[in-house]
Amino acid sequence: MKTITPIAAGIGILSSIASASVQGFDISHYQPTVNFQKAYSDGARFVIIKATEGTTYIDPSFSDHYTQATQAGFIRGGYHFAQPASSSGAAQANYFLKHGGGWSSDGITLPGMLDLEYAPSGDSCYGLSTSAMVSWINDFITTYHAATTQYPLIYTSTSWWQLCTGNNGSFGSKSPLVVARYASSVGTLPNGWSYYTIWQNSDSAPWGGDSDVFNGDLSQLQKIARGS
Repeated sequence: MKTITPIAAGIGILSSIASASVQGFDISHYQPTVNFQKAYSDGARFVIIKATEGTTYIDPSFSDHYTQATQAGFIRGGYHFAQPASSSGAAQANYFLKHGGGWSSDGITLPGMLDLEYAPSGDSCYGLSTSAMVSWINDFITTYHAATTQYPLIYTSTSWWQLCTGNNGSFGSKSPLVVARYASSVGTLPNGWSYYTIWQNSDSAPWGGDSDVFNGDLSQLQKIARGS
């Protein structure tokens, strides 16, 4: 996830797309009840759902959310909340893959997303040095790629990336970027990415959870889901 060709082809065209976009949202157990039919009728077309955290936590709403999103016609995928201090990137990638984070080339399943953000408590970077964090991320994404032939999406903010990876620039050719910035424009991107794939632009989507905007049209989103 054995060459980067499928996902690179899927995201490469995005750099030439300026105006098209697709609305989506991301959710977890904090949104136990979601009206997916209403979200779809309102124009949302993709949803990213929390599946796992570390190697001990499975989101209790994941299965229901995933099933309901599928039934409503969404392109959907799972995400993993990283806990880099607790176990290796490989261990967490395998846990994610085992509990909902996998990928198939069916055109409706997005590659999994690795959620990298400030630690909920304690040190912002989970006590890891920038070099250790970069190694941890690489361990996760290469393990995921080996299992699925796709690199996972990377979710982060520019400020976290600068602080915790030293603004490392080595991941942009592999993992699509999901950038968090609650503002009227996406702003400066983390080093290594010249464009974003998804912009999380608000923490208050109309259907619950966070609002996400895909940087392309629906056919391009489907292309990423197919891995082509």
